[in-house]
Amino acid sequence: MPFFDLRTFIQVAGYFGICLVVFADTGLFLGLLLPGDSLLFTAGLLASLSPPVLNIWVLCLLSTSAAILGDSLGYTTGRNAGPRLFKREDSRWFDKRHLDRAHAFFEKHGGKTVMLARFMPYVRTFVPMLAGMGAMSYRRFAAYNVLGGLAWGFGLPWGGYLLGRSVPNADNYLLLIIIGAETVR
Repeated sequence: MPFFDLRTFIQVAGYFGICLVVFADTGLFLGLLLPGDSLLFTAGLLASLSPPVLNIWVLCLLSTSAAILGDSLGYTTGRNAGPRLFKREDSRWFDKRHLDRAHAFFEKHGGKTVMLARFMPYVRTFVPMLAGMGAMSYRRFAAYNVLGGLAWGFGLPWGGYLLGRSVPNADNYLLLIIIGAETVR
C-alpha cells in the first residue's frame, strides 16, 4: 500500500491507530494487508521532527506491546485450531502429515523462525499461527516472540527516527521512502 497516507493516518489515529495496525498485522489474518513496517518507520521519522508528532519511547513501547500481543493471539488461534485439524480425516485440502511436519519444523527451527518472520511482511502474520498448530511450546514461543517484538518494535521506529535526525527535511521525502520500502517488500 505505498499510496496509503501514513503521515495523515499517524497524525489522526495516533498511538491507538498505530497499535491497532501493528496488532492486526501480526495477529489477525486480514492484517497481512496492512503496512506494519512502513507505519513504524514513518512513525519513528515523525517522532524526530521538531516539534515531534509522537514520543519515540512511547511509540516503541506501545508498538512492541501490540506486536507481542498480536503474535500471542496468532499462536493461540493456531494452537486452538490444531487439535481440531488433527481430528479431521485427510482430504484434498488437508493432510495430517503437514501438521506433523510443522511440529518437527518448529521443534528444530521455531525460535529463529518466530524472530526472523517478524521482519517479513505477510510471513509474520502466519508464523505464529503455524507455531501454535505445530504445537511449539508456548514458553519457547513467548521468549522468541518477546525478543522479535522488541527488535521490530524498537528497531523500525528508531531507524525512522535516526533517518529523520540525520537527513534534513527527510519528512519531505516520506512518500519516496515509503514507496522504496514497499518495493523492497
